[in-house]
Amino acid sequence: MQRRSTQGVVFVHACPKALCQHVDWALERVIGAPVSLSWAEQPAQHGAYRAEVAWTGATGTGAKLVAALKAWPMLRFEVTEEPSQGNDGERMAYVPGQGVFRAPMSANGDLMVTEQQLRHLAATAGSGEAFRHGLDALLGAAWDDDLEAYRHAGDGAPISWLHQVV
Repeated sequence: MQRRSTQGVVFVHACPKALCQHVDWALERVIGAPVSLSWAEQPAQHGAYRAEVAWTGATGTGAKLVAALKAWPMLRFEVTEEPSQGNDGERMAYVPGQGVFRAPMSANGDLMVTEQQLRHLAATAGSGEAFRHGLDALLGAAWDDDLEAYRHAGDGAPISWLHQVV
């Protein structure tokens, strides 16, 4: 049986200096190859550092990376996994106090909301305001609101590549 391959990006938006090496090691355990991220100061949070790394690996690697990183509840991060044959892409985000947000992602990077999610929301929302609030929840608006300043601070940062050992 051939393993399906995909790729994605890990964005560590905010990490305390003392944990940077631990994050490298956690990614190494998932990827199965040495990792040395290029850490830079995160201007959106005093004392925090940020790094981005692209990865290639088997389908489902993105979720494994999230599981490894959420061991440190003070991190802020996002992981994307691009669509592969027979699989939708995904975007997963973690914010302290909010946990993990996970949603399917289209080939152009848009989050996707399913027909059943929309039908359920339309059937249960008692008002236009409740519908808007429910739609925000389906799209991870609370995570986006929190992470936007961190994303903006990382615009133009270099990205390294990780390749999973298969």
